[in-house]
Amino acid sequence: MASLEELRNERIKKLNLLKEKGMPAYPVSSKRDATLAEANASFSKLSKRKKITLLGRVTALRGQGSIIFFDFFDGTGTFQGLLKKDDMDGEVFSLFTETVDIGDFVEAEGTLFITKRKEKTLAVSGWRMLAKSLRPLPDKWHGLTDMEERFRRRYLDTLMSEEVRSRFLVRSALVRFLREYMDKDGFLEVETPILQDVAGGALAEPFVTHHEALDIDLYLRIAPELYLKKLLVGGFNKVYELSRNFRNEGIDATHNPEFTMLEYYEAYSDASFQMDFVEKMLRSLVKKVTKKTTLKYGENSVDFSKKFARVTFFDLLKRYALIAEPGKMSREELANKAEQLSVEVSPHDSSEKIMDNIYKKTCRPRLINPTFITDYPAAFSPFAKRKADNSAFIDRFQLVAGGIEIEESSAGKAGLAEAIHNRSDSLGGNGGFLPVAGIRSPGGTGLRRIAAAGVPILL
Repeated sequence: MASLEELRNERIKKLNLLKEKGMPAYPVSSKRDATLAEANASFSKLSKRKKITLLGRVTALRGQGSIIFFDFFDGTGTFQGLLKKDDMDGEVFSLFTETVDIGDFVEAEGTLFITKRKEKTLAVSGWRMLAKSLRPLPDKWHGLTDMEERFRRRYLDTLMSEEVRSRFLVRSALVRFLREYMDKDGFLEVETPILQDVAGGALAEPFVTHHEALDIDLYLRIAPELYLKKLLVGGFNKVYELSRNFRNEGIDATHNPEFTMLEYYEAYSDASFQMDFVEKMLRSLVKKVTKKTTLKYGENSVDFSKKFARVTFFDLLKRYALIAEPGKMSREELANKAEQLSVEVSPHDSSEKIMDNIYKKTCRPRLINPTFITDYPAAFSPFAKRKADNSAFIDRFQLVAGGIEIEESSAGKAGLAEAIHNRSDSLGGNGGFLPVAGIRSPGGTGLRRIAAAGVPILL
């Protein structure tokens, strides 16, 4: 089997042959009368034309002698081309057979017809090279099999795999739907700073960079929360941002150092209203983007057509972790229970942190169909408003589906991660900043900076 370098040298020879024959290998412009998707969809109409020009990247070459079939792809679809030596200039035909490889971009002119095998085909009368590829594409049938290589060279992965390419298209449709849905509901889309002087809005380790002109350290945004809240104070009652966020932490199947998140805030609302809003939005999203109401995730089917279940955090611990009275257990008792369940406990973990880790290990993986988790203990989110009927719990919920968290929300705040009914009382809010900041920055510097960033706007 020829080495990559040998294959490249052979293609360079073909590139030189194109130059000798006077055909530019990388012309400035190209011509196209229709995309390949349009050629397939409007075949009857386009086949009436005397000439039509199509273009794309060669993905397959078949035949020999005086007949050559090839497939080409333009990003919208695939089409078949046919060159017959007897129906075109012999020198033009020979140049194609001598210089064209899989991976080359070509422009082909001809007429449309259907073969005996009922395949829509372009009978080529003329062609030209648009870009000569000097490296071979991955094997058509096996594609990129090395996982690390796939993620380092996603452009080849999308080129060779229809399944991978479709994920990009679905993601684009998903983002477009969310933006249209929020706009239609009266939300204002905004852009907030990515470079921030305070790493606020979430409990996460930030990336640090340095601004040369100002000679100050700045942080890449871990969440847009603080700026979105300021917009609420400024009189914008419904705001959202589809933001790129950065967290200098671990990597796994559900965590990436940089990611896109929808975070929105709505004044004069509560968690109950937001659950209804989110449920309607996600059900509409799934139906619009996938044309289905049930999604396959791993080995499970997630049904978005039914009413989303609602269950309290303590009820989940009772049901799946077999903790009879979660709210009455001491830290030591929770730590012992965690050890029995093979849940790791660090010396500085609070009771709430231990409970949360038990939940993630024993409860969350079992929540397959969409489920709202409500009634978290107040210590989980000191910024959140207490429930009117029981001040021991906060007006906050999380939405889990397929065993993973997809929405966390509360009145006043929501993101496709979490919702928390934020406190609006300045004194209570100030008191709430301290323990939250202290978790992330026990040394105290981060605590003071986060508190100073959030409190004054309501005073």
